[in-house]
Amino acid sequence: MLSKVSRIRGSIRPVGYPHTEGILGDCMLIHGAELGVESSFGSALVDTGQALKQMAEVRDCMDVRVKRSFIDPLQMLQEKELKEIAFHLKKLEGRRLDFDYKKSSKRRIAEAELKQALDKFEESRELAKRSMFNLLENDVDQVQQLLGLIEASIDYHQQSRDILENLRSSLQNKITDTSNRPKREYKSKSNASTMCCTDTYGFSTSSSYDTEVTQELSEKRQL
Repeated sequence: MLSKVSRIRGSIRPVGYPHTEGILGDCMLIHGAELGVESSFGSALVDTGQALKQMAEVRDCMDVRVKRSFIDPLQMLQEKELKEIAFHLKKLEGRRLDFDYKKSSKRRIAEAELKQALDKFEESRELAKRSMFNLLENDVDQVQQLLGLIEASIDYHQQSRDILENLRSSLQNKITDTSNRPKREYKSKSNASTMCCTDTYGFSTSSSYDTEVTQELSEKRQL
């Protein structure tokens, strides 16, 4: 999970995340090739594997697009504007404590020193309020970035649907072609005859052993 987040943020070199579609697609391509293109199922596995690989590529494209349109701006917001607000708030807190201390101190504090502490506190409060105001005023940018995330997701699902629709049509055509294909009969490669006979004891034997078995049956009947 951490490596994927780092890859999306661009902090490490992308190596291609192994999406589920890609892994399953590779598996189907391998076993489909083993069955052979002459097999309807083998050909269907190859087509499905290729479609799943395409979906994995589409998801990679979505990852890149989401990084550019959503994650990068969000990270910039965190590292710049939110960091600036946190700095002003921390400084404001320090100056507030300094002003409170001088105001409630039992030792005599010069009026000018007390006024200076109050001015610094007011200055920090104004800077903190302004930085938060600017962030809230630019919230349309954050909404735009969120829209970019949604649009990237929509495009991914639309492209995936197109790929799956094409695959469904291909599989339906294979079913039709296979159903209309004449049924093949199994033909043994053995030279021996496949004709069998059954003796009086219920044993079935092939014709290659007919002579020997017939002799044995004759001997048994004579006994």
